[in-house]
Amino acid sequence: MSNVKRLYSNPDGSIVIENRHFTLTVGKNALAEGLILKKNGRDLLDKSAPIPVFSLMENRPFNNEIKLMYPNKRTTFGAKSVELVDGRIKVYFDLVSFGAWVDVEIEDEYVIFRLGDFIITATDFEMVPGAGYKLNMDVPPVQEFRLLSLSVNRMKNFGQWLNVTWDDDAAVAVIGTSTATRIDHENRDNGALTLTADAIRGIKLVGCSCALICTEGGESMLDAIDAFEEALDLPRGVKSRRDPSNNTSILRVSGYYVHEPESFDYVIDVAKKCGIKKMLFYKEYFFETSRDGYLVCGDYRYNDRFPNGPSDVKAFLDKIKAAGITPGLHFLQTHIGIESSYVTPAADHRLNLTRHFTLAKPLSETDTTVYVEQPTADAPMHPDCRVLQFGGELIHYESYTTEPPYAFIGCKRGHFGTYVTEHPLGQIGGTLDVSEFGATSVYVDQNTSLQDEISAKIAGLYNCGFEFCYMDGSEGTPPPHDYHVSNAQYRTIKLFKNPPRFCEGAAKSHFGWHWMSGGNAFDVFKTATFKKHLTEFPFDEARQMKEDFTRVDFGWWHLFPDIEPDIYEFGASRAAAYDCPLTFICPTTVQQPQNKRAKDNFEVIRRWEEYRPELTEEQKVLLRDPQKEYTLLEIGDGMEMVYYERLTAPEGITAYGFEHNGKYHVTLWHKRDSAKLALSCGNISYRDEYEGNELPRETTDGKTVITVSDKAYITLSSKDELINAIADAVIL
Repeated sequence: MSNVKRLYSNPDGSIVIENRHFTLTVGKNALAEGLILKKNGRDLLDKSAPIPVFSLMENRPFNNEIKLMYPNKRTTFGAKSVELVDGRIKVYFDLVSFGAWVDVEIEDEYVIFRLGDFIITATDFEMVPGAGYKLNMDVPPVQEFRLLSLSVNRMKNFGQWLNVTWDDDAAVAVIGTSTATRIDHENRDNGALTLTADAIRGIKLVGCSCALICTEGGESMLDAIDAFEEALDLPRGVKSRRDPSNNTSILRVSGYYVHEPESFDYVIDVAKKCGIKKMLFYKEYFFETSRDGYLVCGDYRYNDRFPNGPSDVKAFLDKIKAAGITPGLHFLQTHIGIESSYVTPAADHRLNLTRHFTLAKPLSETDTTVYVEQPTADAPMHPDCRVLQFGGELIHYESYTTEPPYAFIGCKRGHFGTYVTEHPLGQIGGTLDVSEFGATSVYVDQNTSLQDEISAKIAGLYNCGFEFCYMDGSEGTPPPHDYHVSNAQYRTIKLFKNPPRFCEGAAKSHFGWHWMSGGNAFDVFKTATFKKHLTEFPFDEARQMKEDFTRVDFGWWHLFPDIEPDIYEFGASRAAAYDCPLTFICPTTVQQPQNKRAKDNFEVIRRWEEYRPELTEEQKVLLRDPQKEYTLLEIGDGMEMVYYERLTAPEGITAYGFEHNGKYHVTLWHKRDSAKLALSCGNISYRDEYEGNELPRETTDGKTVITVSDKAYITLSSKDELINAIADAVIL
């Protein structure tokens, strides 16, 4: 296929935009007329209810006559005409006198649409037409500018994060070129999708851009995005997604091991038993911490284990890598601890405020009522979040008035140990953005330099030799979240000397697709509901995220004392079904002995970790049925996947049965300890593995007596006889 890049007008005034993959035709009336894939002639456009390709929104109509004719509210003005002038698209809108230039950059794999400028004439800001009186304005009062709006037929897959719909033969996406572009979609009544891109006032209007990509299927879409990322010098999200090692599992190491001298050898041993070759270190492993890891977030001073800071960390990571482990860093880039130097004794002016209030009266050092000018309605009332900031002082309030004079009452001055000072009439402060997660930290004002300051500290640690990261607490930003979540992440990883091989995080927004190739990890599920919640959340999201060309992390898994091998078998097999990893939280040397089946649990993780590359697509489909469970057997030099089902067994014993090679087998173990089990059947095989060593058994009163502790295997030719024997077994 020859490479073609053209922008031209037809005799009827319509505009044609063409690259090597597609042709987009926009009518003179600013409505899209066709989006044709050149290879197969397929029109991807939904033409059931045409909408303008471009539009703008004002918070209220500013043109005087329009303001008088229409209600003052958020008003959208659609494009009414387009014209190609000197290689630029000239756009005019309904009811709005000014216009806009949209610049088009055509590349082989994508087309960029950019708001070039607004078109202002001498009469556009006249208060009354022809009177000569002008509004004191020099920029159109545009709140949002729609860079592109295309309604397309929804295909088999729709990745709402990337904003792409695709199947094996076609794909179309509208994506951002920077964190500034707001990317979204709208569902049409007929099942179609309207893919949209907007420039936002206060973030970026003129110069903001988006990209349209249309290709011949999912893989070619990834090829195109890869070229897009390379050309714009973006993190290589496609390259990362195509690295199969990024789908392997992770051992998470917290700060618990800082004071355990055997910690290094111990965690390496756990990793080897689980067959895991990636290790995620929580920031507490390296930085000073407190009774709660969030309390001193932001200070990030190296702890006693790394007295020389980065040089000690580099030596430590070299040792980790020498053991065949890839290290990653787990951090929180948006959190500031309430015991950190950014909060006490003088609160930093760059902490985020959810509401702003102006002092209506001076505030002395002894005042316990804070009078403010603005209405107080909906100020926080959770006991841990009732915090005001004025200057460097934090003030805790008990309640507030809801009618004038507005005031916060019952105030306790110097909250969080801050200095108590006087505050003048008219000083502006507000309600502190206290984290909803434990109220032990607060959030950064993303419109200040504080995020860059915190990001630089995190990057200083990461640059010691880490290779991937987990960006926790990423949801902790002020609105608009679709901008700030990605922007805070990007401000951090741009400081890394070497791009992360992959990233995971606690929240995502559109532009983060380019670095969050690992999606997110799920938090700890308790044993009793593990299978249920794993099916409800990571299992379901994994299906959805495949449509975004992305995997998720089925972790974090904690080794609770009552975790049994079938729990991890269910989880690990489901993760493998979608080529997803799990993150296992390394138990401490105190925690591990509390789980009597730790050895078996480690072994389950190892088997699925080693077997996952061998899974066929047919096997993956089987594993995606949440109602059926599967186990792996070591047979010869390899492993086989078999279906097994839960059996009735005596209290304290867990048993699963399966058929293989013409015989019936039961794998069983004791939940917490060990016990002697009397079975009514004889002539059984009792082994420590499917093809393992025979375990002792004895005959008492005509019954076969075995000791059940770690996972073992019973074999008998008769399925019914063995099932009944397990159900009727007696614990001696």
